[in-house]
Amino acid sequence: MEELITWKDFEKVEMRVGTIIEVNDFPEARNPAYQLIIDFGPEIGILKSSAQITKRYSKNDLLDKQVIAVINFPKKQIANFMSECLVLGSVGAGNDIVLLQPEAKVENGLRVG
Repeated sequence: MEELITWKDFEKVEMRVGTIIEVNDFPEARNPAYQLIIDFGPEIGILKSSAQITKRYSKNDLLDKQVIAVINFPKKQIANFMSECLVLGSVGAGNDIVLLQPEAKVENGLRVG
């Protein structure tokens, strides 16, 4: 286990539910990845993310899927793409990532905590 954090530290992390509305190939990425366009509802809006999830998911699998992402990290340049949020998933053997998602469809933008 890594260093323990305080509850106050955890409260700073903005994990929100969003729906993937567009998925594009990302051939410029160093590792196989998709460019995701995610709708986090009217308050937050549309954010972009790069995700290395091509082993498990096709573009069709991802379209309209709800995911959980951290939305308050600084933007990160990945090749020629600016990632604005971090989509969360569990990382298994061989970097096989399974996305975290709500059990049932919920409103975009809801906070996870």
